[in-house]
Amino acid sequence: MTVISTPQAFNEGQLYVDLRSIFGRSLYLKCEGFNFAGSIKLKAAVEMVETAEREGLLAPGKTLVESSSGNLGVALSMIAASKGYRFLCVTDSRCNLSTRLLMEALGSEVHVIADLDANGGFLGARIDYVRALCASDDRYVWLSQYTNPGNWRAHYRRTAPEIARQFPRLDVLFVGAGTTGTLMGCARYFREWHRPVRIVAVDAVGSVAFGGKPGRRMIPGLGMSMRPPLLDESYVDEVIQVEEADTIRACHRLARRGFLFGGSTGTVVSGATGWLAEHDARDLTAVAIAPDLGERYLDTIYQSTWLEDLYGRDILDSSDEVTAGAESMSPTTARQPEA
Repeated sequence: MTVISTPQAFNEGQLYVDLRSIFGRSLYLKCEGFNFAGSIKLKAAVEMVETAEREGLLAPGKTLVESSSGNLGVALSMIAASKGYRFLCVTDSRCNLSTRLLMEALGSEVHVIADLDANGGFLGARIDYVRALCASDDRYVWLSQYTNPGNWRAHYRRTAPEIARQFPRLDVLFVGAGTTGTLMGCARYFREWHRPVRIVAVDAVGSVAFGGKPGRRMIPGLGMSMRPPLLDESYVDEVIQVEEADTIRACHRLARRGFLFGGSTGTVVSGATGWLAEHDARDLTAVAIAPDLGERYLDTIYQSTWLEDLYGRDILDSSDEVTAGAESMSPTTARQPEA
């Protein structure tokens, strides 16, 4: 029996789904959504908050503020409620309604940015708002997930060792790239490990994180409208970019087999299964990280009107939803990281 007194004390880290029967490829999916925050962002949130407390930056009377497209905002809302802090999440219009309502239910304030930045995204505008807020009142404490080393340290200390314990013969790891905290923490850990592991970053088409061309991105979670300050491409062996249409198809394919995952997970799974289809993966041990679950996406990627309005009526067809094997999926675009 597990008994806890704070919500952040529970975080299931040893659950994996074998996707072979769904996609026809040997791929183990590490499920990070089974905690009270509902995503992998709980690890980074705990690490950053506890570090700020130890360093004296965060104390009673202070107000946490952070820019987030959703999942980190929920994690910080939960921790703030548990510890008695106020929290303001600065998000944008792509943030799912259910996510905003969840943060507010936990007692947080949510500010929605509607103006695009120079790269056609919202991130720059969100960060500008946070900076102006902190400059106006020293009671605000910005953890800055984009630059905070606690973001990647959380995964160096927890996520990567969890995978290593379960898969001592790991060959390739697929990690979604947003702030790149998860990517950098895992990549640094496995660079120091006793055997080589190929690190494949999975990004969204339209993201500029790895130098790609900016474009429309409607699914929050992965991708950036600026180069992530935490990113060190020397730790990354390969980069895959996934179209949002393929993200949606992967999510629906999983849902048709009873697994309801979020958009970030759909992107990672689509990229990973596409990569495995193009390589001789018969003897490889491959793991992908699923950052979240799907309930917060019910009004977007699982809602037919939203899908048809943005991607057309043919976004889903019967072959995408029920045919096993990665061959029926649209190919992804892969490239080697820049030196």
